[in-house]
Amino acid sequence: MKKIKRIGVLTSGGDAPGMNAAIRAVVRTAIYEGLEVVGIMRGYSGLLEKQFMTMKSHSVSKIISQGGTMLKSSRCPEFKDRKVRAVAVENMKEAGIDALVVIGGDGSFRGADLLCREFDFPVVGIPGTIDNDIYGTDFTIGFDTAINTAVSAVDKLRDTADSHNIVFFVEVMGRDAGFIALNTALATGAEATLVPEIPGDIDSLCGYLEQERRKNKTSGIVIVAEGGDLGSAVEIAAKVKEKLPNYETRVTTLGHIQRGGSPSCNDRVLAGLLGYESVKALLDGKSGVMIGQVNGYVAFTPFEEACTRHNEINKKQYEVSHILSL
Repeated sequence: MKKIKRIGVLTSGGDAPGMNAAIRAVVRTAIYEGLEVVGIMRGYSGLLEKQFMTMKSHSVSKIISQGGTMLKSSRCPEFKDRKVRAVAVENMKEAGIDALVVIGGDGSFRGADLLCREFDFPVVGIPGTIDNDIYGTDFTIGFDTAINTAVSAVDKLRDTADSHNIVFFVEVMGRDAGFIALNTALATGAEATLVPEIPGDIDSLCGYLEQERRKNKTSGIVIVAEGGDLGSAVEIAAKVKEKLPNYETRVTTLGHIQRGGSPSCNDRVLAGLLGYESVKALLDGKSGVMIGQVNGYVAFTPFEEACTRHNEINKKQYEVSHILSL
């Protein structure tokens, strides 16, 4: 393998709190190791458009506490074309970039995997997504901040729900995975949780809300992951209202506020460690892998596996959430 002298770093896909902390870690670890660093703006689109910027230690000063990504991000559907990927590789070689760090989710890693396989270009990945569904790491960068944001919002909604005897249906992100919904429900004492991994039933939900033991409750919170089989929170609330017309219901969709904001301590620490390990991995000759953390130790997962497998929710936690909501 060619000796690495200059590495590129980019962020791709949806932004996640802690991406800036990961960029910072990559840049400063690389500089410590005597490498030059090139920041690539707007993800894979920046590779095609040669949106490169030389990064020094001061380039990443004070970004550790900032949400979003200083390198910006974008979707790049044209990257699915091999000829387009070939242009990206040529652009990196022309800029003297010997290896690449990609911070993003499974879609970003699919592109990274193809760069490795087709062009033998050294690439490693860092998992940055609030959904926490990427296989090969216990937690993804951004997840901890997202659930804390959701918990804070639901706590505030509980005040209004108590004051007016309302059942709130709160929709959180998680089109294919219920990690945010389940953790938020456990932390806020929600009355019910609907996640994509477990089939839902309106009659069961209504029966649960109507149980005798619930008659003394002054409010209700139902956490809905956006990808559940019963539809959106708006649709579910309408179905419940139809069956329980005496219930006063409201819907709140938290949406993209879960992606923004200053990253939590956990996300900053995780981003720092994974950013450091990504540079060390490239220098050790590793490529085609995602850098994760499992049981507190660094783990290397091939891109193909990280892209095709997904973390699964802990169904025991789902059961516990149900029991504790009684």
